This record gives sequence, structure tokens and C-alpha cells, in this order.
Amino acid sequence: MTVFFTVIMSAAVILAVSTAAINLHMVMSAKKNIISIEQASSGTAYDCILVLGCKVKSNKTPSNMLQDRLDVSIDLYNNGVSDKLLMSGDHGTRYYDEVDNMKKVAVEDGVPSYNIFMDHAGFSTYESMYRARDIFRAKRVLIVTQGYHLSRAVYIARALGMDADGVACDLHSYGGQRYRDIREVLARDKAFIYTLIMPEPTYMGGQIPITGNGDDTNDEDSQKFFEITDSDL
Repeated sequence: MTVFFTVIMSAAVILAVSTAAINLHMVMSAKKNIISIEQASSGTAYDCILVLGCKVKSNKTPSNMLQDRLDVSIDLYNNGVSDKLLMSGDHGTRYYDEVDNMKKVAVEDGVPSYNIFMDHAGFSTYESMYRARDIFRAKRVLIVTQGYHLSRAVYIARALGMDADGVACDLHSYGGQRYRDIREVLARDKAFIYTLIMPEPTYMGGQIPITGNGDDTNDEDSQKFFEITDSDL
């Protein structure tokens, strides 16, 4: 029993130390590439501003977190940081759609539709980054999300070979943040493993270069995607 207890305790200590080390490594590695809105606006233009999706309400309006991501991204666009927005989120079924609602907000705020690309299969941060690189052919990206999430997003993008910076968009306080902070610790560990083995995303498809027309990603052009993914749900 003593030997068994010692083994369990040793394993727990190793796991805790490894988790802490990976988190510290990821945060410190990404730190120099997390910049302010002012820094982003005064530097060299990016291929795109990559906006990461999150919850859309049942009435098809953005959650507070998502609205803040959109507001900051649109400000960056208007400041000339990039002439392309890439909305990447979950549109895995016909009944839940983050990216079309994200694009709708940007268009209503004056961004031309043809400058807004939608990644309908950004089911996770890792998949959003992988697809930004391989589907949309982005090489230099500015990622917009909340601060707690930004280190992981920037780390993944750079591990995949993109020249990536990030801007935090914490315009408000958000309920449930303690839970998200705890979850993020585990998410960073998972992301670290993914960047080592680099699995393909759930869905790939043909290339849609970010230098082209964002309207090529509109819903009427994404029905083949639904024909594939709906059958797999």
C-alpha cells in the first residue's frame, strides 16, 4: 500500500509540475507577440485580422465576449492594420452559426462584404490556426480574442509557422471567468501536444486565399461543407 501510494503521489506531482511548466512556457513564449491596439496600428500591415468565434445567443446576436472581439477587430480594420477580416468559428450544423453572425455585424459596421472571409469549420483554436494557414494561405496574422485565451492562440499560430501577433479585447468583465481560467490551463496542455503531433483539422477542403474575395466563403458557396459534416454528426 505504501509503495502504491508513493507511486500515485509521484505521478500526481509530475503531472502538476508538467502542467505548470507547459503553461509557463506557453505564456512566456507568446508574451512578446501580444501587443496593444496602438502597436498593431503603427506597424506593418497583416495578411488578415483573425477573429476567433465564441457563443452566439439564441436570438442570433453575439455574446458579450464575441461582440468585444468584433468591436476591436473592426477598429483595427478601420485603422488600416489589414484590409481583410477572417471570422473563424463554429458553423458545424445548419442550426448553430457563429461566423455568419460575425460577418453580419462587421458588414453593418461598414466593412465591405468582399473583405470579410468566413471559416465555417473553426471548431477549436487549433483548427482555426491550422485552417488560416492551409486553407486561407495566411502567413502574417493578427489574432483578436480575450486576454486569457490569447497566449494559447498566438503560441499555436507561431508553432504552425505563421508570423502571428495578438491583441486582447477585454472591453468588459465577463461572468464565469474563473471557470474559463481553470479550463484554459488544461487547454494549453492539450494545445502543446497538438503542436507537437500536428493532427489535421476535422475538415480541410480547397484553398480560399485570403488575398481573394471574401464573398467566396458566403453560405451559398458552403453547401458542400454541410453535405459532408451533417452526415458525420
